[in-house]
Amino acid sequence: MFDAACPSAESPFRIADKWGGMVVLCLEAGPRRFTELRVPLRRVAPKVLTETLRSLERDGFITRTVFDENPPHVEYELTPLGRSLLPAIAACREWGFANLENMREARDRYDGVGGPEAA
Repeated sequence: MFDAACPSAESPFRIADKWGGMVVLCLEAGPRRFTELRVPLRRVAPKVLTETLRSLERDGFITRTVFDENPPHVEYELTPLGRSLLPAIAACREWGFANLENMREARDRYDGVGGPEAA
């Protein structure tokens, strides 16, 4: 999924925004720091990742915990509401694997011969 060639970028399903579902999946195994999220999400600009994390936190899907240490660090973790997204994301991924080729063909038809510019 985190490979540049992964078809998830073409999926019509989004959790909060384009990268939200991927962040949720990255946090499935437990809390992670921002820099730890950057490894699998290397295609995401730091600014966009920050915006995505804030959006997920605002929606109640993740928590942000600041540790008062030297140096201080922050961890992100799924909430129970965020964990409740995992089955939905799994269903979307399953749908994508089963239907991606049909969707690509439909897009090709629309963009090529049958698109609005052809009218």
